[in-house]
Amino acid sequence: MAETTFKQAYGVLQNHAESLRNQQEPNIDDLLTIVTESVQAYNVCKARIDAVEKALEQALNGAGVGSRSVEDEPPPLASSSKTQPFDDMDVPF
Repeated sequence: MAETTFKQAYGVLQNHAESLRNQQEPNIDDLLTIVTESVQAYNVCKARIDAVEKALEQALNGAGVGSRSVEDEPPPLASSSKTQPFDDMDVPF
């Protein structure tokens, strides 16, 4: 059996989500199948995302992009106003 691609698994998730959103009333007879297929598709997507993240991290670290030291950080911006203590009136909501 051929391995499921990310695109195929993501399509399964999209189709099931759309199907569930468009139901007027729950179809309990298909629910177990939908959940089982969705969990399998999620696991395929998650594994692929994890693999890509790991590969990107290794590639960036190998290129020296992922490792920064404190010396590489720019100095903090100088502020012309003094820092005020927190005031409840500063909260915008």
